Amino acid sequence: MFAVIKTGGKQYTVAADDLLKVEKLDAEAGSTVTFDEVLMVGNGTDTTVGAPTVEGASVVAEVVDQGRGRKIIVFKKRRRQNSRRRNGHRQSFTLVKVTDILTGGAKPAKKAAPKKAAPKAEPEAEAAPAAEAAPKTEEAPKAAAAKETKKEDAAVEPLFTAPDGKDDLKKISGVGPVLEKKLNALGITTYEQIVNFSADDIARVDEVLNFKGRIERDNWVEQAKELAGE
Repeated sequence: MFAVIKTGGKQYTVAADDLLKVEKLDAEAGSTVTFDEVLMVGNGTDTTVGAPTVEGASVVAEVVDQGRGRKIIVFKKRRRQNSRRRNGHRQSFTLVKVTDILTGGAKPAKKAAPKKAAPKAEPEAEAAPAAEAAPKTEEAPKAAAAKETKKEDAAVEPLFTAPDGKDDLKKISGVGPVLEKKLNALGITTYEQIVNFSADDIARVDEVLNFKGRIERDNWVEQAKELAGE
């Protein structure tokens, strides 16, 4: 089943489990939104066209993330007036995942309430084991931290072949010493590599480092171009 919805002055064709970028909605990540302006609903050969909307139809979606698109440069120049103006703009958007397409006035199913945590044991019963384990409590956090760092190092595998030379990636906004180390482990060591990133390269790095679109939001490619030209 598919549907055509209207939101933010634009029309979108959607189906269940589709990820969709729409104009910014006033909703937090994890919440549910309902699109009531459904212009068309189809299921195989059976298609219903609204006039202008399909009565009783709605599309339910879950808000995945709130973000902003890539920066657009707006440059204005007036000839022979010594007048130039350069501004940037990043359009806000909301990323949603379509969960259901409803017809006939049906309402979305309510989410099940989360289970409550089990009640804590009585303090007297826990006092004795806690006293016996006291000498080991100081070493436990150190051991856990060491295991986590080993897991992080083991999880990062090279995705690219590192070229000769190395740039200071910390000059890119949002990149610190820890993130620079992870990028180097992936084989990313120069500004030129970031400038030549394709859409597939960005998606691979996002997936491995769990960035969720951070490279595009922070305009790494544009920053790398400026730093490479210095």
